Amino acid sequence: MEKKYVIGVDGGGTKTVAALSDLNLKILKIAKTGPSNLRNVERIEEAVLNISKAILKVIKGVKEKEILSIFVALAAVEEEFKSEKEKIKKGVLKNSKILKVLKNPEPSRQIEIVSDQIAAFKSGTDEKDGLVLIAGTGSVCHGWREKKEAKTGGWGWANDEGSGFWAGQKGYQAIFKELDGRGKKTKITKLLFKEWKLERKEDLMKKIYGSDSIRNISLISKIVDKAAQIQDEIAKSIMEEAGKELSILATSVIKRLNFQNKKFPLVLVGAMFKSKIILNKLKKEIKKLAPRVEFIFPKEEPVMGAIKLAIENLIPFFGKFL
Repeated sequence: MEKKYVIGVDGGGTKTVAALSDLNLKILKIAKTGPSNLRNVERIEEAVLNISKAILKVIKGVKEKEILSIFVALAAVEEEFKSEKEKIKKGVLKNSKILKVLKNPEPSRQIEIVSDQIAAFKSGTDEKDGLVLIAGTGSVCHGWREKKEAKTGGWGWANDEGSGFWAGQKGYQAIFKELDGRGKKTKITKLLFKEWKLERKEDLMKKIYGSDSIRNISLISKIVDKAAQIQDEIAKSIMEEAGKELSILATSVIKRLNFQNKKFPLVLVGAMFKSKIILNKLKKEIKKLAPRVEFIFPKEEPVMGAIKLAIENLIPFFGKFL
């Protein structure tokens, strides 16, 4: 019997995850490569290379024409990089080994580049209507209801309130206010210097203004949360404000889609939701507006959302041949 598979890809700011799955949603192989978030790479070609490498790792041992669909979920692909979707698709299909395993006749229709937001939503629920709120390095909320959809945030790390970068930057500012003597003392400083094994403020500046600055600033948010847990007032204020800002993203979408009095899923994705302070603040604020909301933490990685989308795409394309 002919074997049939799909591939899902989740392209993030620090890594790209590809997974090979059968048609029963059973992941058979998973692989990781470098970043492919289009805002975090210098050139689109770098994203294409990392996506292709991840796919190549999971198709080892796969025979010709056994891959029915590939879904690649990327951040910013529906914002400023929408015009680059075809370029990414063509770049991946240039690889002869990938092209070989795709079931013809139209390989360009078998690979899709989609927003990480829809994949993240799918990783947490099978419902068609609802919201996803993502809070990692950046933050965004996207919702769907019947034929309408709405989005807030997602404009990149320089602007995404409540995100890891946002909280990390607030923490970094608090550290230097203390060191300058123009702000209150905060436990963020001592915790960060200890965890990062720093001796001087100049050592911290080198890490922040080095080649991996976005990631390092985002990582400070974890230290801020640690300081908040031991009752540092400045840190608690930052994390509570982050929760408030994230709730504003969600409530804006809830209002635009008129979910206030409806039961609906709100899928929460991202490392910022590991903070109890953020989560408590977020839930409290959202329930004021939408008391019937169902908060969902995906049990699967976001790449599972891409796999679900890949399988959904099969019906109209292959129809009765499945």
